[in-house]
Amino acid sequence: MSLPQQILSGDLRALARAATLIENRNSAADTLLRELFPHSGHAITIGITGAPGAGKSTLVDKLTHTLRQENKSVGIIAVDPTSPYTGGAILGDRIRMLAHHADPHVFIRSMATRGWLGGVAAATTDMAVLLDAAGKDVVLVETVGVGQDEVEIAKLAAVTVVVLVPGMGDDVQAIKAGIMEIADVFVVNKADHPMANQLRREIRSAMEMLEWRGWIPELVVTQATEGTGIDDLWSALERHFVYLNETGEIESRRQLAFRHRVRQLALGRVERRLDAALLAAGENDSDPYLAADRIVGELGLR
Repeated sequence: MSLPQQILSGDLRALARAATLIENRNSAADTLLRELFPHSGHAITIGITGAPGAGKSTLVDKLTHTLRQENKSVGIIAVDPTSPYTGGAILGDRIRMLAHHADPHVFIRSMATRGWLGGVAAATTDMAVLLDAAGKDVVLVETVGVGQDEVEIAKLAAVTVVVLVPGMGDDVQAIKAGIMEIADVFVVNKADHPMANQLRREIRSAMEMLEWRGWIPELVVTQATEGTGIDDLWSALERHFVYLNETGEIESRRQLAFRHRVRQLALGRVERRLDAALLAAGENDSDPYLAADRIVGELGLR
């Protein structure tokens, strides 16, 4: 039985091997994904973003518990900062989600950003396709948490959750800087903080400054460490899914994600050819502008 067939049949070891191929950008990954892509498009992809320390990992852990109570299988992609020594993920969200480690219906993968901007690793989209094709009902993508650059997740996920916590000025600045527009649901976590109500008012005030078309983001208050408000969060997400399907916006989001992925793949191929051309050029060119024009011409991109 081939690797794609093993994955489609529910083989967890095969799924883990495939995830490693994708994260390492192994040449076999493209062939694998081509075979699996027709079997994807069924899972709900939820992006969880926000500043470091907002409690995203705890929120994902508790939300997974709620989803499992509803008998939904879950794939978790936790994007972490990159170790400067190994190139791997240095936080290891799987350590923080040990409660689900033995659950065969929960697959958790920590991934390193490896220099990729936007809070999402370069292979995250491919990993989401893999988990989707493997039959996961919900794919949760937790970003690394780098502020306003997090908007990349909105191009991948069907729904984006922005997590904010009281007492951190960075979160309010992030709202002002443009991350607010990507939110489908806002979460004010650590609700027991004395400034929680003030943050809620600041979010409401910021929302009034924008013109919303269609869906208006909901605001949910949670205390993730205690599991408080998680059911409210899932209810808000379910209402958003209903909205997406009733309005047909789910298809437009999928088309946007498809075009974005094609662009990513095409740029990746061009960059690899460009790197090879630069290595071949060596140091013979003294004028960087002429060298760039020459290489572009050689690549047929003029």
